[in-house]
Amino acid sequence: MDIVFLTFILMLAIFLGFELINKVPATLHTPLMSGANAISGITVVGAISLAGTGEQDLANWLGAAAVALATINVVGGYMVTDRMLAMFKKKEGSH
Repeated sequence: MDIVFLTFILMLAIFLGFELINKVPATLHTPLMSGANAISGITVVGAISLAGTGEQDLANWLGAAAVALATINVVGGYMVTDRMLAMFKKKEGSH
């Protein structure tokens, strides 16, 4: 694929993602983060399948890096979501 086309797709995705997130009300940010974490989990599966293929060293290294970074993203996302949900729990002893 042409590098100009790929750059256009990247810029379009950045713009649309930014516009979409700005339009989401604050009450929906937690469910949106959970959905993003699920999508990141799919990324981990894809990265594992890439890392497990083949004969090309570059594909193996890129796959391993993708597995590591996507796993960090998933774990961090779930940690942040857990902390956000903990803010909404009632404290013991308060009415």
